This record gives sequence, structure tokens and C-alpha cells, in this order.
Amino acid sequence: MVIKSRYVKSICFFFLVLLSSCHVTKVPQTVPASVKSVSCALGIHVSNKDYFPLYLEISSWIGVPYKYGGITRKGVDCSGLVLNVYREVYGVVLSRSSEQMMQQDCRELSRQQLRGGDLVFFATTKNKKKINHVGIYLKDNLFVHSTTSRGVILSSLDENYYRKTWVGAGRVKRKK
Repeated sequence: MVIKSRYVKSICFFFLVLLSSCHVTKVPQTVPASVKSVSCALGIHVSNKDYFPLYLEISSWIGVPYKYGGITRKGVDCSGLVLNVYREVYGVVLSRSSEQMMQQDCRELSRQQLRGGDLVFFATTKNKKKINHVGIYLKDNLFVHSTTSRGVILSSLDENYYRKTWVGAGRVKRKK
């Protein structure tokens, strides 16, 4: 009888421990820290509707200084930035110049058709038809680009300077 009693007590104790360790705690739904840090780095709200790999890559370029012909994080020009981001995020190799990107790599879009990842083109010299600047559209009229004075930054298409120098937009064609 003593053995059966110990055996029953042991089994009961085992099940008590097992049941007490199986309580359920609701885990609060939170945004991953990386989304928060990217939002902070870019100064905009990044949500689950946004293509996160694009925003993550762009956040790693913010503040990189401008360098004519540059293609590294030590210094980059506008087309070098676009070239790098597209290669890293989409696995697509684009032409090296902003004008060639528009002519060879993109199909033209209206401003109203812009989606995250589309390219925006500008003519910032006296020749208002010659594309010499490119950026990547994000959302809410914001785009990322490399400027000669401030390096890689976000700007708004609504800024007077970019309204005046706007040439067009393009969506990168799928390579066959």
C-alpha cells in the first residue's frame, strides 16, 4: 500500500507541475524593432504595407556623402545610389547614368501612378530636357536621392525645386 500511495502521489505531483507550466500568456502585438528603427532613421512611418527590404536598404544609405561617380558608402552620386539599391533589393542591374535609366531601363509613368520603388527623374541644369538626376520614390510624395550638398537624403516632390525640375517617372522593366 505504501508503494501505491507514493506512486499515486508522484503521478499527481508530476501532472500538477505539468499543468502549472502550461499556462498561456497573451503576447502583445508589437512592431518589430527593425521596422521602428528604419522608421526612425528615415523620419517617416514605415508600415507592414510598405516593401520593407527597400526601406531597410535605403535607411543604410541615409547620410552617405555625395561623390561624383561614387558607388560606395564612402561617397555616392544619384545614379550610383539607385544602382546599388536596385541591385541589393531587387537583384536588378540598371544602367549607370540617370538618363540611360529612364531611356533603357524604365517604362514611363505619370506622377499619379507612382508606387514605392519607382524612379523619379529631373533636369537640374540649363537644359531642361536632359535628365541628369534620379531618385527612388517611396510614398507620400517622398523620394530618396543623393544631393551634392547634403548627400543621401529624403526630399518631397512637392518642394518647389523638384516641381520645377521634374521630367518624369519610370517603373523599372522586368528583365527577360
